[in-house]
Amino acid sequence: MQKGQRLWSREELILAINLYCKLPFGKIHTRNQDVINLAKLINRTPGSVAYKLVNFASLDPSLQARGIKGAYNTSKLDRAVWEDFYQNWEEAAYQSEILLDKYRNGLSIQNQENTASLKEGKDQSILSKTRINQHFFRNTILASYNNTCCITGIQEKELLIAGHILPWSQSKENRLNPRNGLLINNLHDKAFENGLFTITPDYRIVVSNRLRLSKSSAIKSFFLTYHDKQIILPSKFLPDPEFLKYHNKERFRE
Repeated sequence: MQKGQRLWSREELILAINLYCKLPFGKIHTRNQDVINLAKLINRTPGSVAYKLVNFASLDPSLQARGIKGAYNTSKLDRAVWEDFYQNWEEAAYQSEILLDKYRNGLSIQNQENTASLKEGKDQSILSKTRINQHFFRNTILASYNNTCCITGIQEKELLIAGHILPWSQSKENRLNPRNGLLINNLHDKAFENGLFTITPDYRIVVSNRLRLSKSSAIKSFFLTYHDKQIILPSKFLPDPEFLKYHNKERFRE
């Protein structure tokens, strides 16, 4: 560390990884307004924030698998904070959003929740946490896929869903895991959920025989066009092949 520089605190690193999740990989640079905003919030330079985000990129296994390398001088605390997120996405994401709100407003969402009545407070807190986490997950998946449907290439955010490979109801520990996410339009999300097509561990689309035997021109346009094509891959947080294997085996209706 150079003279005059200060060490990053755990709180600052949590805010940095929160931003890393929400930025497309190609937008991690000093001119990005979100990078500038975080730098102001924690009294650091945009260059320092951008470099820390690149440090986190070096720890991202989905980027490592693609041969993309970040910075090499990650600290022990960098790695510890990354592992905290990677091992417990649901709680870590929520706490990072609480912390971000605290830095921005001086009053955390948690404190606001505590002002609720004792009777309603618990249910309200659970509902608030769910909404906060869903918002975090959606923003992370939108950023990972550069606001692009992985099947069709549609880029209208209003038509896109941050869908799950492992169902929300069946895999609590992976509800917020971005490697369990697909950015997908409403129609294909419903079809994927119902096993009418799947995505192989090497990211190819396989349409069920039920649809492939259909004579409907709409089915041909909306589904058969994409059969055996590769999905549009995210810039980071590649879908976990093990999760896709589960969908192939347990959800897909051949």
